[in-house]
Amino acid sequence: MSIDAVVWDIDDTIFDYTAADRAGMRNHLAAEGLLGGASVEQALARWREVTDAQWARFSAGETDWQGQRRERVRVFLGEPLSDTEADAWFDRYITHYESAWSLFPDVLPVLDSLVASHRHAVLSNSSLLVQDRKLRVLGVHDRFEAILCAAELGVSKPAAAAFHAACEALELPPHRVAYVGDHPEIDGRGAAEAGLLSVWIDRDGTHTAAGGPPTGPHRIASLAELPAILGADTRFGASSTFR
Repeated sequence: MSIDAVVWDIDDTIFDYTAADRAGMRNHLAAEGLLGGASVEQALARWREVTDAQWARFSAGETDWQGQRRERVRVFLGEPLSDTEADAWFDRYITHYESAWSLFPDVLPVLDSLVASHRHAVLSNSSLLVQDRKLRVLGVHDRFEAILCAAELGVSKPAAAAFHAACEALELPPHRVAYVGDHPEIDGRGAAEAGLLSVWIDRDGTHTAAGGPPTGPHRIASLAELPAILGADTRFGASSTFR
């Protein structure tokens, strides 16, 4: 059965979230005078640890979107800030973070190569308020027919219902849809178990080195490998005409 559409994760799949987060937090901490005796790398590692923990709580339904943001600040700083104080601190970080936004360099070439052969949508465990704007700023919003996010869906990956919601938005059965994401369990195994063609992008080999690929997904190290998996007749690598 042919694959008619590709559903995409955003952060660390098409958008270089990790690089933007690190650059944004590094500049934010410097502006706030918070580096002190801790090294930059220690502070960045701690921020990522706290972020991952609070995202897990959000995905499990233990807190809401704004709540996970506030708790990231409180836990990271170790201070019982009010909601207003936590929101203000996070908003200052966001200013630095957004200044570092960028697509991975292989994104536009693969979207160009698949534009005539496949439909495209987005499924993210974030909020539509955040991701819709992000895609507009990055210049790729119009590439996607549908943009679905966990905060509005009320269900998040790896639940099969999240992937099936994306398929329903495209009016296609799961076996005719591919999903591309960076997390081996949330994206890779989740999409495979939901019946989609699962493509797991492992750009730096971190997860592979830690324990090998999960069963089910096709593992790729670059989006340049995607058209071959989809069986698409494309000219991957042609210069982008999208502006």
